[in-house]
Amino acid sequence: MLEELTCFKAYDIRGKLGEELNEEIAYRIGRAFGQVLVSEGGELGSKTVVVGGDVRHTSASLKNELAKGLCDSGVNVLDIGMTGTEEIYFATKYLNLAGGVEVTASHNPLDYNGMKLVREDSKPVSGDTGLFEIKRLAELNEFEDVNLKGALSQSSNLSAYVSHLMTYINAENINRLKIVVNSGNGAAGHVIDALELQFNALGIPVEFIKVHHQPNGDFPNGIPNPLLPECRQDTSDAVKKYDADMGIAWDGDFDRCFLFDEMGEFIEGYYIVGLLAEAFLQKNAGAKIIHDPRLTWNSIDVIELNGGLPIMSKTGHAFIKERMREEDAVYGGEMSAHHYFKDFAYCDSGMIPWLLVAELLCVKNKPLSVLVKERIAAFPSPGEINSVVKDADLAIECVLNQYSGSALNIDRTDGISLEFDTWRFNLRKSNTEPLLRLNLETRGDKELMILKTKELLELIRN
Repeated sequence: MLEELTCFKAYDIRGKLGEELNEEIAYRIGRAFGQVLVSEGGELGSKTVVVGGDVRHTSASLKNELAKGLCDSGVNVLDIGMTGTEEIYFATKYLNLAGGVEVTASHNPLDYNGMKLVREDSKPVSGDTGLFEIKRLAELNEFEDVNLKGALSQSSNLSAYVSHLMTYINAENINRLKIVVNSGNGAAGHVIDALELQFNALGIPVEFIKVHHQPNGDFPNGIPNPLLPECRQDTSDAVKKYDADMGIAWDGDFDRCFLFDEMGEFIEGYYIVGLLAEAFLQKNAGAKIIHDPRLTWNSIDVIELNGGLPIMSKTGHAFIKERMREEDAVYGGEMSAHHYFKDFAYCDSGMIPWLLVAELLCVKNKPLSVLVKERIAAFPSPGEINSVVKDADLAIECVLNQYSGSALNIDRTDGISLEFDTWRFNLRKSNTEPLLRLNLETRGDKELMILKTKELLELIRN
């Protein structure tokens, strides 16, 4: 009987340390991924996979066993050290490699770890693009004999990555700024230090106030997950204490960044999508912008006002990246703070967004609170609200029965989205938990937002 590896999820590998994920399983994943790559043709030893790991104490040992498995399958391995996920995305594309793996558990608890895999051109490895085949081979644990093992090398790719980040902004546009940066003791700090050196060399007058900056796998200030309100206070306090122009906080592998205005107020990711769309459309007239279905009106409005073409995609990085490639879109944004960029191999980055927003602040000569205040007032939303339910499908059916008769439009791109004259909502099932996720917005009517949110939650939860 095959051993089931429960660490394999729909889009990545993630599990509790010990039984779900350990060094032996990491080795098998490496062998399986390597065997899949070798089976696709080419000379043994001609393919290279780049690997990196976050700051967790187990990431280095898991990465070493993963690398050993890859080498034993006949694939070369380039280890670029302690990295964020997007550094693996960049290296895979920039160095024209066969694939990449970041060992990370991002914002999961301390006793978890995981892996994010990409193929050539940093295309995602998910369930329907090879992840389930890797799972099958790793569970089988019977691998093909290899005559020529791969070689392991180590090198930094930080300089090329930081140089690429700088291409997204015009240094001459940036005036004097003071920015709070909170790495949460995760992997972002070394990139901020490298960007600071670039800024100083170019005479860009930006002062960085560094909070929880040093990498520490114990996470003494809590797991870095700024989506949780309790993880935002230190950034907010620092912005107010140092009278900063904006604050930035990252999750553990910094593929998401979260922004705070000059008053220390957290800005929902939904409104950042609009800001970034505007920033890109100022430099790419008429470009296509991808957005997700949960909250849409503000994004569509900003994109159309700036002469762009809004295109909706199903939620999730694999869907967004695929749609961006199909449409040749310059940017894609999700309200969950994942932002994707055509020139970044269509991958998500937690560094590019804040660079663009910093430049936009200077170009518009307005504080961040002013830039988002008008948009929040135009399309208010309470943010995503989760409800634990016994039967998600039954709850969705009840909602449809109640509202479908008066809806102007019903869309099923992701869950259900119902649209009315002055308000709309999206209701979707969680992929991983027994939850229903509600997102709602109105056309400038905060009281209606509160009323309809309460009305829907009572129906869903009862």
